[in-house]
Amino acid sequence: MSTLNAPSPTAQAAIQQNSQAILHFLQQHPPFNQMEMGHLLMMIEQAWLRFYAKGTQITGPNDEAEQYWFLIKQGLVQGKRPNPKYPDNTERFLLTVGDSFPIAAILSQRSTRTTYTAHEDCFCLVVSATDFIKLLRASEPLRSFAIGGISSLFDELQQQVQARASAHLGADYSIHDSLASLIVRKPISCLADQPLQQVLQIMQQHQIGSMVIVDQEQAPIGIFTLRDLRRVLAEDPQNLYVPVGELMVTEPLTLTPEASAFDAALLMAQHHIGHVCLIDNDKLVGVVSERDLFSLQRVDLVHLARALRQAKSIHALQQLRTDIHRLVDSMLAHGADANQITQVITQLNDHTTSRVIELVLRKHGDPGIPFNWLVFGSEARGEQALVTDQDNGILFLADNPEQAEQYRQQLLPIAKAINLALDQCGLSLCKGNIMAGNPKLCLSMEEWHARFEDIMANPDPKHLLQASVFFDLRMVWGEDLGFKKLHRQLLNQVQQRNRFLRQLAKAALNYPPPPSQLRRWIAKTVGSSSGARLDLKRHGLGPFVDAARVLALSSKIPHASTQDRLEQLAAKGVISNKDAELWSDSYRYLQLLRLQLHQRQDKNNQEELSNILQLDQLNQLHRRMLREAMRQVRYIQALVNYRYRL
Repeated sequence: MSTLNAPSPTAQAAIQQNSQAILHFLQQHPPFNQMEMGHLLMMIEQAWLRFYAKGTQITGPNDEAEQYWFLIKQGLVQGKRPNPKYPDNTERFLLTVGDSFPIAAILSQRSTRTTYTAHEDCFCLVVSATDFIKLLRASEPLRSFAIGGISSLFDELQQQVQARASAHLGADYSIHDSLASLIVRKPISCLADQPLQQVLQIMQQHQIGSMVIVDQEQAPIGIFTLRDLRRVLAEDPQNLYVPVGELMVTEPLTLTPEASAFDAALLMAQHHIGHVCLIDNDKLVGVVSERDLFSLQRVDLVHLARALRQAKSIHALQQLRTDIHRLVDSMLAHGADANQITQVITQLNDHTTSRVIELVLRKHGDPGIPFNWLVFGSEARGEQALVTDQDNGILFLADNPEQAEQYRQQLLPIAKAINLALDQCGLSLCKGNIMAGNPKLCLSMEEWHARFEDIMANPDPKHLLQASVFFDLRMVWGEDLGFKKLHRQLLNQVQQRNRFLRQLAKAALNYPPPPSQLRRWIAKTVGSSSGARLDLKRHGLGPFVDAARVLALSSKIPHASTQDRLEQLAAKGVISNKDAELWSDSYRYLQLLRLQLHQRQDKNNQEELSNILQLDQLNQLHRRMLREAMRQVRYIQALVNYRYRL
């Protein structure tokens, strides 16, 4: 290992003479751009500049505690570290301008486990470990970064996104606010034996749009709204004198006061309702209506969901769906992260799909064959962005192969009409024909069983590609004909197919260029003027999705969402909580980049939205975040590689 001597007076004088240039450099890179001026000047006063020729070892493992902290000012540094979890996998990565090392070793007062070598001629700012610890104690942003790493950067990025959007839209509240903050008065409730007429008088007196019906212990057992009033009076005007318990909607939806405004909005949108009861220890403590929640610019999530479900025509659906883009802008203004936004987009796509099915059946006539509409891929995972195509299928019941073929021929024209109508509503036709109008995806229960069995029994490249789509599945429409049972059986069977899982794991690593080359490419080109591009879906999101899928299937985890899979993998001890947090943050960041990219393309009236990101358009924080996210891609792939001995 190279010996680092104490700084010479000349080296320190050089720093002081160029202090303004060094200060400007620090202010361009997180987390230093968040530090107070006094702390930055303290860092400059304690630092010196050192040159390392290409191939020179900067620091590495030894018997002593780490003595120095390094910040790259120019050039690239390669890190090489044996992986204690996966001994067959030596970690190699590149650090570039603005990166620093070895923070963990300094915090732990030990030698670094990584060998850092100049990948090309480079200059580093050097600070003694003693002075760096003093800086950590003085500066909260630096301390947060040292401890939290990518998570702290992600928090800073979310704050920047929200601040920019809030300045544009004038937002003054957050969707992360608790529902408790929205409770402005004690809840008004009644017992089930009170006549409807008396209940309406109470509602009029208190100017409320709903009445919660409670039992003797104040637990909510039902709800009655003004919308219900129209229904019951249309059925029979004498219902005014009937006990409200006979007319109420039973089992009202509930949340705790600690839940967020987003939780309530999403619940209302999912069930297209306008009120949620708040309970604490099973007792009613408040009621939140859609009017109590945020109004997202001119578009309210709950209102839009209801409007989609009640649209009178395909044309009306087309008109309504133009509001989704504006809704995404507004959600960012209210503090939503990428995971929340993709959930909302998916939810609204679900409502669109359900309404399209109903409108097509009304136009073509109900064939009298019950069926379930299934979705695959990103819609099944709840991870759709503004640009998406269809991945769907139909499940029906049949007594024998002949009847299955007969039913299929009756359902296919309807399925094709649904696919075309969804395309008109902005859910593009799948170029690979993974759609319900394809006879191979309009199947009976037995045929779906056989389809999944064939994929698992013959894991060739074609079947592995199908598994990456069909093994993320969800039912969107229809009374359950056995889908839940089918899904449980699939999870049970796949867990016993070691050969299939190993091949699926191998396919999860098949993202050209190889991870190490991609890492080097990112390090060299981010922020340059070379015009380099990155396919966010293929090289960023895809590896996380595929790795999480194979690990979840191996662990019999039923969730399709990548975020939920990572959380459950940590709960089962398959991955560490720290890895789950880092990978989740990285995945959400890449989704955020994708959403922002689609927004820019949409505002520029780009004819077709894409997932191709121009790397030279990124600012310093995004550059750092992207490098960290792509490093985490390599780590999750290393875990898969080691777990399946690939």
